[in-house]
Amino acid sequence: MRHFLSTEDWSRDDLQAMIERARAFRDSPQGEALKGKSVALMFFNPSLRTRSSFDIGVHQLGGHAVMLDAQGQTWPLEFEEGAVMDAGPEEHVKEAARVLSRYVDLIAIRCFPKFQDWTAEREDPLITAYAKYATVPVINMETIVHPCQELAMMMALQDRIGDVRGKDFLLTWVPHPKPLNTAVANSALLIASKFGMNVRLLIPDDVYRLDERYMGAAKRFCAAAGTSLTVTTDPQEGYAGADAVYGKSWGALPFYGGWEAEAPYRAKGAGFMIDEAKMALTKDGVVSHCLPMRRNVKIADAVVDGPDFLGIEEAENRLHVQKAIMERLITEAGS
Repeated sequence: MRHFLSTEDWSRDDLQAMIERARAFRDSPQGEALKGKSVALMFFNPSLRTRSSFDIGVHQLGGHAVMLDAQGQTWPLEFEEGAVMDAGPEEHVKEAARVLSRYVDLIAIRCFPKFQDWTAEREDPLITAYAKYATVPVINMETIVHPCQELAMMMALQDRIGDVRGKDFLLTWVPHPKPLNTAVANSALLIASKFGMNVRLLIPDDVYRLDERYMGAAKRFCAAAGTSLTVTTDPQEGYAGADAVYGKSWGALPFYGGWEAEAPYRAKGAGFMIDEAKMALTKDGVVSHCLPMRRNVKIADAVVDGPDFLGIEEAENRLHVQKAIMERLITEAGS
């Protein structure tokens, strides 16, 4: 049984096939892959696009979505092996995952890290435990990676610039008032490198390098494709000749859980907002963001409202690619 936890676990051909299926769903939204079936959508964090697109997608495939707000409608779960449960959570994921698997045909989970201990949280413990004990496929709706967003982004890029192989992709850190999850940045790095793009990572300081798990994976993918992965702190170098620009803010991992000390490094990125002057350095490049997005902090109005912004198409594509993922998993599971 296969899960959809990270695109790192799937071949480029498999991912491209899901994108092509998503294009078919865009043209003809209805399907029957989930007819008579149910999908548990577990939200440990709030959501707009993910919640809406998965709920609608399940409906369009003929299924029933069970919304589980793990912050309010269900009790906390324990997922550590050997835990002595004499306080806090009243149920272990071992039971919860197996029981839920008796009710539904797919389980989808959205659970952000707690910003306390990256050494532990980089193991993605909750969704990993669900995938271990569930007897139905598990889908990652965003944890420390965001694979559904990756496919939506790649679909939008291909729609606008065609074959992305050999094109230059800039993943740039952008300003934000507080540190954020690295999930989307990790995912953008993975998908761009896996699909054969030359990847540039633009950051205000080396402390904003992403976890070596994702940097290392990107290096391997680029090596296999004969492309490059470069890291720079110089915006001019980062934007020069880029075919695609992707903006995202994230916290510096060396200060994970102790963010006060990050402030001087974050200040170095004060001028990193994506604006017209920077985009003028690109090769008529397109630009996108996963949303939500702070206008005139992360990206200037003139860029967001211009013809080269792909954020709305990317957001729409979430609906289509998620249906392709669910169809693929339910078909492979033979459920």
